Order: sequence, then structure tokens, then C-alpha cells
Amino acid sequence: MDPKAVSPLVGFLPLIIIFGIFYFLLILPQQKKQKTHQMMLQNLRQGDRVVTIGGIFGKIVSIRGEVITLEIANQLRVEVVRSGISRRVQG
Repeated sequence: MDPKAVSPLVGFLPLIIIFGIFYFLLILPQQKKQKTHQMMLQNLRQGDRVVTIGGIFGKIVSIRGEVITLEIANQLRVEVVRSGISRRVQG
């Protein structure tokens, strides 16, 4: 066998290793973060304090399917889509 003849698999080995590194360092953590965000959105309840993706703080007044009504000031209410909620805050 000619020592210069290399298996085609050996040529793809660096690409396979790089893909594995990207998967474990970038893709897997992003999927986990997305899953926890979806769980948070599903578990929202009336009275929770939240922040929208636009940075508006508010208290959930009502939830109707995908529409959440937030009270952002005294008697000032806005409707946002459930996916527009960034995170839940304490207090």
C-alpha cells in the first residue's frame, strides 16, 4: 500500500471534530436556553412581574391565549404577544 494514499475518512476527520466542538459549545447550550425560555413563557401567571423584549416592565393583568395584558403604570395597560416577554422579574 502506498504511504501517500490516505483514507478519505481521515480527510474529513478535522471537519467532524470541528462540528462536534461547535455542537457542544454553541448549539447545545442555545437549545437548552430556548427550552427554558419556552417553559417560562408557558408558566406565566396573572400577577407575575415581567420585562418585555423592548425593555418595558409590567405586571400581568390577564392572559388570553397568546395575548398578555400588562399594567405598566397605574391604570395604563398594554397588550403584548406571549413571545414578546423576555423574562420574569422578582418583586
